[in-house]
Amino acid sequence: MPELYDNETEKLPRTILVTVDTGEFDAEVSLDELEELARTAGAETAAKIIQKRPSPDTATFIGSGRLDELAAESEALGADLLIFDTELTANQIRNIEAVTDIHTIDRTTLILDIFAMRAASAEGRIQVELAQQKYRLAHLAGKGVALSRLGGGIGTRGPGETKLETDRRHIRTRIAQLEEDLEQIRRHRELIRRRRKKDNVVTAAIVGYTNAGKSTLLNALTDAGVLSEDKLFATLDVTSRALSLPDGREVLLSDTVGLIRRLPHDLVEAFHSTLEEAANADIILNVIDISSETAEEEMQVTEKLMAELGCADIPRIRVLNKCDKLFGAENIPEDDTTVRICAKTGDGFDRLLDKIAANLPSDYRRVKLLIPYSRSGLVNEIIEGGGKIFSTEYREDGTLVDALVSNRLRTEDMECK
Repeated sequence: MPELYDNETEKLPRTILVTVDTGEFDAEVSLDELEELARTAGAETAAKIIQKRPSPDTATFIGSGRLDELAAESEALGADLLIFDTELTANQIRNIEAVTDIHTIDRTTLILDIFAMRAASAEGRIQVELAQQKYRLAHLAGKGVALSRLGGGIGTRGPGETKLETDRRHIRTRIAQLEEDLEQIRRHRELIRRRRKKDNVVTAAIVGYTNAGKSTLLNALTDAGVLSEDKLFATLDVTSRALSLPDGREVLLSDTVGLIRRLPHDLVEAFHSTLEEAANADIILNVIDISSETAEEEMQVTEKLMAELGCADIPRIRVLNKCDKLFGAENIPEDDTTVRICAKTGDGFDRLLDKIAANLPSDYRRVKLLIPYSRSGLVNEIIEGGGKIFSTEYREDGTLVDALVSNRLRTEDMECK
């Protein structure tokens, strides 16, 4: 079985990417994305193969004749890894490897492998292992070569069991434990959210397709220091930082896991607690790589998942990122909920912050108040109500404050300056 790197030559595994074009989706675009996923995992693509069929072959996915040709092509190219752009059954993997004698994985395994490589927090590692164990349970029926290819290489990372004789009962026990661990994390997150609501903390969530520039945007706006690379799924763990708006309000800005076409269901389910950051936000920033040829489709993938999470009624802003890479981007119209930016240079940040402030619930207003000394306790009430004091000036007739004030506080009888 190939290692991620050859210890002596540091040679990347030579990979052949394979898909079947049934007309259900754009096979070429999906295969290009699979190539990026393979690169992220540390593999070199030697060839990409598209087989046109009305439907995948139940035994070999691409048909026995095409599989024989693939075996010959693999030998000629010196390939040592096959990646199929779908989720294969255990029997299909076994049949493909029996003919080609090459380690074979599917799209789901590759994504799980990248997630295992990227997960840094305890929560992230639990989420990845849960998805891996569910995938393994579904493929137990095909015990054999397909499940014996476990070790340290592409498609095999993670803390899962490495013995072939691992049975359903053991995996189900492990899944139950992982789900309980995640439930405890979910309950802890919910307590934090309730505390934020009680303390009137306004939250904003950054969502979007993987590699759209979400982490770059968070870093640029808040100096968060989150890992930002030109690779898919550069970061998986939620990072939250305070962001000051032009009207004086502060929001807690959170990055979320990147999305992708045909993201495995078990992975969406496992990362649901992370994605709930968006479902519970006061505003959502949908970051879109406007320079991508498939920007519209990527935006729709994000919108679809947001709808599934129950985010339809949450205010959102479409953040068109990487405008520096698109000729004529300045001609793309902006409106109240759309803004063009470049996260790397900061271009458009002033307009983005203005739109965030304009689309947030208007529970606060920034005013200058002359507070009589007889009502000096109002300063504490402003702060306890989630407001903020920017400056104070003591005068003979009272205290002049520049403050962010909750609309619930009665200040009509005070002099506004």
